[in-house]
Amino acid sequence: MEYQIISDGSCDLGVRTAKENYIEIVPFYVSFDGENYKKEIEEIGVREFYQKMVDNPTLYPKSSLPNVEDYLRVFRPYAAEGIPVICICITSKFSGSYTSAVNAGQIISEEFPGARIEVIDSSVNTVLQGLVVLEAAKMRDAGFTFEENVRRLEEIKSTGRIFFTIGGMEYLVHGGRVGKLMGAAGATLGIRPLITLKEGEIFPSGISRSRKKSMQKVIELVRKHFHETGEDPNSYSFVTGYGYDYEEAVGFRDELLRSLSEYSNVRQMDIYQIGATIGVHTGPYPIGTGLVKKAV
Repeated sequence: MEYQIISDGSCDLGVRTAKENYIEIVPFYVSFDGENYKKEIEEIGVREFYQKMVDNPTLYPKSSLPNVEDYLRVFRPYAAEGIPVICICITSKFSGSYTSAVNAGQIISEEFPGARIEVIDSSVNTVLQGLVVLEAAKMRDAGFTFEENVRRLEEIKSTGRIFFTIGGMEYLVHGGRVGKLMGAAGATLGIRPLITLKEGEIFPSGISRSRKKSMQKVIELVRKHFHETGEDPNSYSFVTGYGYDYEEAVGFRDELLRSLSEYSNVRQMDIYQIGATIGVHTGPYPIGTGLVKKAV
């Protein structure tokens, strides 16, 4: 292996997928009392995190980014062995994880003058970030050079989109992601928002009064995206992301694949659980899809 792929915990790949693809993860932290923080996955499991939210609907957890020392602990062994690193971080518009990694990289370059650490702002997050990270791993395994990998990642990251819905507005309001007025209206009327993430920012994409209709509208947003851009869905990687309810995610994935089969040859799609980094803002019931242009 000529170089190592690293990402922060926002990528939501899970322990098994990361290990199978030789990807190292620097976890975020999560807290339910605002004082005591635990490393996601390592000290608190994703399922445990969501169960606590479901059991305590008025409890709003918080997340905290990996600090410089967290990245130094991961970077240093590779620098010592002369193994270059590509580190892919959550969009810098959502978190300072990218800045922590950049600062750690600068410290490493002083300790090990020959070290090569390229930190990339992915402009995405959660399961879509995971897709980008997996594309980097695929390129590494296909023989792309370090420089080719970095260049191609910069080319494809802007094609990334997340289309999703959530159970309600309260967590977005509490986290300051939407205006209070819109959140109050959503809570009063039982509105399920449709949300699009592109180029590192979230945008409202409609509303629905029922969970079933909101998920169907997400599927329609995917079709609309390819119709408007003229891009070929067959040249994209897709993933379904969910929070608490896996069975619901399976049903959503199957409906999305049925829709995609009408205008593409896409027949398979993985399902990944959205982790605590994003779950603190969406609540326990986010569901949707991420897509990005294939690198290879």
